[in-house]
Amino acid sequence: MTRDEWTRVQARLHKLGFNPGPIDGLRGRLTVAAVRRFQASRGLVADGIVGPNTMRALFEGQTAPAPASVDAMPWFEEARRLVGTTETPGAASTQTILDWADGLELHYPGDDIPWCGLFVGHCIGATLPDEGLPAAVLRARAWERFGQPCEPQMGAVMVFWRTSLASGNGHVGFYAGEDPGAFLILGGNQSDAVNTVRVGRDRFLGARWPLTSLPPGGETRLVEVGGGLSTNEA
Repeated sequence: MTRDEWTRVQARLHKLGFNPGPIDGLRGRLTVAAVRRFQASRGLVADGIVGPNTMRALFEGQTAPAPASVDAMPWFEEARRLVGTTETPGAASTQTILDWADGLELHYPGDDIPWCGLFVGHCIGATLPDEGLPAAVLRARAWERFGQPCEPQMGAVMVFWRTSLASGNGHVGFYAGEDPGAFLILGGNQSDAVNTVRVGRDRFLGARWPLTSLPPGGETRLVEVGGGLSTNEA
């Protein structure tokens, strides 16, 4: 869903008496909580996800059509929204990255510590508040035990080894496509930024899907981006 679509959903929730917090087009915790209260009031599954049934109930009787999009992968939309976030060189840290850790109640001294796991944890924790996160969110390979296994597909959490398979080092991000030699990964701490890079298939360890979202079964996307493989993820 676009920011404009979320603004319409928030405005409708507010009009119906379910306070979503600021009407800013952002799918924050207050908005998710308001969606869940609305769903419970209508006898719907109170999962905080604005799927087709929730959308129809929200805009029932309205002359203007409901937003066309649905809230299928909110964590992936949050990841897309954050593209371009970069860490701060030197001793300083980017406040946005520190805020992710605060939102997860994590001790995180600064963005010189690898933050790919923190990025994934923020995207899921901020949009799926009932989803269990790994105990060691910052450890990329701890995400191998997150949620449920799935096939690589749009929005899936993708886990890779880094340095060597035996090192215990890893990288984690979200599936955004693939080509014959690599997966296209939308992730954090990729050359010190949130962006999309090619990660070699030979490093792939597994794909995972949140338990509290709509079930997996989405699309794979073949891309032709060219270029080299990612080598800077820490």
